[in-house]
Amino acid sequence: MQVEFRTDRGRIRQHNEDNGGVFQNKNGISIVIVADGMGGHQAGDIASEMAVHTLSEAWQQTDSLFTVQEIEQWLKTHIELANQTILERAQREIDLKGMGTTLVAAIVIDSQLVVANIGDSRGYLFQNNKLTQLTEDHSLVHELMRKGEITAEDAFNHPRKNILLRALGVEKDVVTDTFVFPIQTSDILLLCSDGLTNMLSEQEIEAILASGRTLAEKANIFIAKANDKGGEDNITVLLAKRKLTGRGESI
Repeated sequence: MQVEFRTDRGRIRQHNEDNGGVFQNKNGISIVIVADGMGGHQAGDIASEMAVHTLSEAWQQTDSLFTVQEIEQWLKTHIELANQTILERAQREIDLKGMGTTLVAAIVIDSQLVVANIGDSRGYLFQNNKLTQLTEDHSLVHELMRKGEITAEDAFNHPRKNILLRALGVEKDVVTDTFVFPIQTSDILLLCSDGLTNMLSEQEIEAILASGRTLAEKANIFIAKANDKGGEDNITVLLAKRKLTGRGESI
């Protein structure tokens, strides 16, 4: 995949607690990850780094030819491992107590996109000039919206939209959502932290992705626009697109 990864502290926060990146296994297949840490005394950046490290290190050691179902299970297993690792460290070190992180990760296998998430970092697919949210937020406002108690507009402006119902490193047992979608060469995958989605509407995100700019330019514009609107949180954006090689499509 062609991948552009950007992370920015924003205009308000003193530290950047987001993490992520793109990592290849021994067969050249990539996993892309975004994590948004939370916790005082810079503990959030430790939690997000631990989550990304756990998944990326394990993925880079794999050389199996996975099926889609095996990828789903692999993601769930290693997200559970990351949860256990973060929780155990937080219990050992008092300064890290209460730390946690969101996580969204994706792998492409045989023209199928497998996405896993926990928390409110999101995955989107821009396909046929239309933006589709692939993941569901594990947040209070999403639950209120799902029950019909508030509208999508209410959710975007809700004062408690930062309250999560699920995160890594907070509880012993973690439930990870996984989704599978068909993906085409022209599609663009967007993974991001809520520092982007709390600043830009889906219409604004879609318009940027629909522009004729390069993938790198689009990533830079996302960061700049989120900061122009206040940069109230750390902002992380990962854009990925399948590309053609001499051997055919590369994933």
